[in-house]
Amino acid sequence: MKASAEHNERMAKMTFASVYPHYLTKVEKKGRTKEELHQVIEWLTGFDDKKIGELIDEKSTFEFFFEQANLNPNASLIKGVICGYRIEELENPLTKQVRYLDKLVDELAKGKSMVKILRTDR
Repeated sequence: MKASAEHNERMAKMTFASVYPHYLTKVEKKGRTKEELHQVIEWLTGFDDKKIGELIDEKSTFEFFFEQANLNPNASLIKGVICGYRIEELENPLTKQVRYLDKLVDELAKGKSMVKILRTDR
């Protein structure tokens, strides 16, 4: 599925604070922890717990969120389909980054080991 301009704009304007509780609920329902979720977010973005909290409190858009991020050089190793979109085929950089995060959260909820999620087994 190809992401439309409207889809890309919607992703940019969505707030991290509006999605974060869904991420947390998803992973906790599957027996994973908030700490593990934060570890995954930190691996992708470089944000520690304090910064994650600030971005939530400020109701930062994903556009601002990823402008502030120091994206992990191994992020391009995140591949596959999430929400009907093949990550490696997404053309808009921001939409791709949001889907990277979605995919990592999904892998965490599905019980993958942190070594595999954080792409450190290479």
